[in-house]
Amino acid sequence: MSIKSDRWIRRMAEQQAMIEPFEPGQVKQANGQRIVSYGTSSYGYDVRCSREFKIFTNINSTIVDPKDFDSGSFVNLESDVCIIPPNSFALARTMEFFRIPRNVLVVCLGKSTYARCGIIVNVTPLEPEWEGHVTLEFSNTTPLPAKIYAGEGVAQMLFFESDETCETSYKDRGGKYQGQTGVTLPKT
Repeated sequence: MSIKSDRWIRRMAEQQAMIEPFEPGQVKQANGQRIVSYGTSSYGYDVRCSREFKIFTNINSTIVDPKDFDSGSFVNLESDVCIIPPNSFALARTMEFFRIPRNVLVVCLGKSTYARCGIIVNVTPLEPEWEGHVTLEFSNTTPLPAKIYAGEGVAQMLFFESDETCETSYKDRGGKYQGQTGVTLPKT
């Protein structure tokens, strides 16, 4: 298994529509102002956050249960920014839609700009033949409110190509998050 370079990422995006929309370089400014960068990097792709957020709230004092998740535990927000309450979290999704090849595994990591502010992006894999918008989880580990910017870089995807094709892909086993297009809550 090997990590893939910027050339490989550009080729796969162009030939197989692996990432849509796709930015072949690094974007660091928008409307004349500096932003948290997104686009193709040396060995990865920095994704952007959409304007769709679900902010966790304990207003119902419910138990967080991945087998029986209470969707009322979130406040829905569509905005250019999301303020995450202290010691809480928010869900969002990527602007980019992914189509992962059968011989590729992708790992999503947080960007250091947010990590240095105490905002952690949960590490998650994108398995072979998974496709959809990635649901992202941002944890605010600080005792202060924290801000996430829509339309700017929030996480980096690292692509690993295997020497051999997997026997059973995410698509083959009918993965429960296959084809997701919005912020998707836990499923069992």
